This record gives sequence, structure tokens and C-alpha cells, in this order.
Amino acid sequence: MKLSFTKMHGCGNDYIYFNCFDAPLEDPERVSIALSDRHFGVGGDGIVLICPSDVADARMRMFNIDGSEGKMCGNAIRCVAKYLYDNGMVPKETMTIETLSGIKTLQLQVRDGKMVSARVNMGPAILRPSEIPVSLPGERAVKVPVTVDGRVWEITCVSMGNPHAVVFVEDPYGLDLPVLGPQFEHHPLFPQRVNTEFIRVLDDHTLQMRVWERGSGETWACGTGACAAAVASVLCGYCKKDTDILVHLRGGDLTIRYTDEAVFMTGGATTVFTGEAEL
Repeated sequence: MKLSFTKMHGCGNDYIYFNCFDAPLEDPERVSIALSDRHFGVGGDGIVLICPSDVADARMRMFNIDGSEGKMCGNAIRCVAKYLYDNGMVPKETMTIETLSGIKTLQLQVRDGKMVSARVNMGPAILRPSEIPVSLPGERAVKVPVTVDGRVWEITCVSMGNPHAVVFVEDPYGLDLPVLGPQFEHHPLFPQRVNTEFIRVLDDHTLQMRVWERGSGETWACGTGACAAAVASVLCGYCKKDTDILVHLRGGDLTIRYTDEAVFMTGGATTVFTGEAEL
């Protein structure tokens, strides 16, 4: 079976994209496991299907390296918008894309007929623990002490359509993330596993972030994670609401604004190459 694909990334968060407007992709879980391998496949953090939608301009489905389906990916949705716009499929600078976390609206910045960046309305941050979900009481989980790997960490939990635990540390790059990340991901507090962001606060509008994503491991960027980090930074008093917060990730920068109505994410998207893979 031969599959035509496009490799794209947002801040180094790279996926393999399939145009499913004409025909669906069969067995996407198996395809994601096979093609995401960086030694024996195309290589990526997973695959993304660009599909028709009855309620939006298009529908996005994303699958992680382990074959599990994710509800939302902030970096991937910008790449989907770029694919749709650059290929003339949705010639709109305001675009709607359906996800498992609802319909997201994107404002595209276009130069010379190509999308260069987009501002995504990610919707409101979900803070109630039962809705994140995290097995903690109360209305919010802010700076809750949790023991992981024999050490007590303070976690702040946010959902941006998928669950996040934000941890503030002095040096994110001094952590042994391949050991620590899975212990957070599979901690019994999180019934659906969790994405974990390790954050250093540089000032009241700048963060440095390292992320461990459920189903993928450490990635170079996570859009929903950057949103969760900005929200947690406001909740913990490090940053201010309704101001631009610059988040430095391994693969680049994202700008996040947390308001009473929604969280907005702005960043670029890049097409790397097109190709054909055989399964």
C-alpha cells in the first residue's frame, strides 16, 4: 500500500499529514506507529488526517507515536490550516477546523499567497479537576504537592482539550525527562494519562518550557502545553492575564494570551517535504 503524505512542523512538533478529502485513511493507528518511527519510517511525533467536515471548513484527526488518538494539537492545527490554504482547498484567512475538542477558529497571516503564521482561538481553559481529569478535590488544582520519583513536586492542572500538569522548576533541561516523564504520564492521579510541562519563569511575560507528551514522549513543542503553561503561570501569580506571554520551546517560540473568554495561541507552520511511503 502506497501513501502520499506531506511532512510539516510547528516549532519542531512534526507530524506526517494525509489529505483525506477524497478517501479516508484505513487503520490510522497502525500507520502512525509504522511511519512515525524515526529510523524505520518517515519520522515524526505522529500522523494527522485532514478530513472533510459537516460543521467546519475541515476536520483534523491526530494520532500519537503509540497509535493513540489525541483530542487536540495546537501546533498541528496551524499546519492543517497552512495545508488547506496553501493548496487552495480553503482560500480563507479566517478558518474553522473541527477537532475532538470542538471547533477552533484560526486567523491566518498570509504573505505572497502562503500562510506564514496563525492565531488560534483555543477556547477557554478548563480548571475543574473532574473535567481535566485529575483525581483531586475542589474547584481548581493549583500548586498541589504530589510525590513522583521519590520527590515532592507542586503541580497545577489545566485542560486545553487534553490534560496537562504544569510544574515550575529552576532548570527544565537539568531534569532526566526520559525517566521522570513517564512517571508523571502514568501517575494514578491522571485516569487518562497526562501531558507534563516543566517551566522556568524568566520574567512576568516570558517562560521557558520542556514538555513530555502522553503517547509521544518528549517533543520539541506542544501548543496546548504552552497554553496550559501560560494559564498556570497566571494562576500561580507569575504572569498577568490578558497580556502576551512568550513561551520558549525547544523548537521555537509561541505567543499565548489568556483572557476571561479564551486562550489564544500564535505561531508559525512550515511545510518540510512531500513524499510517498509504502506500508
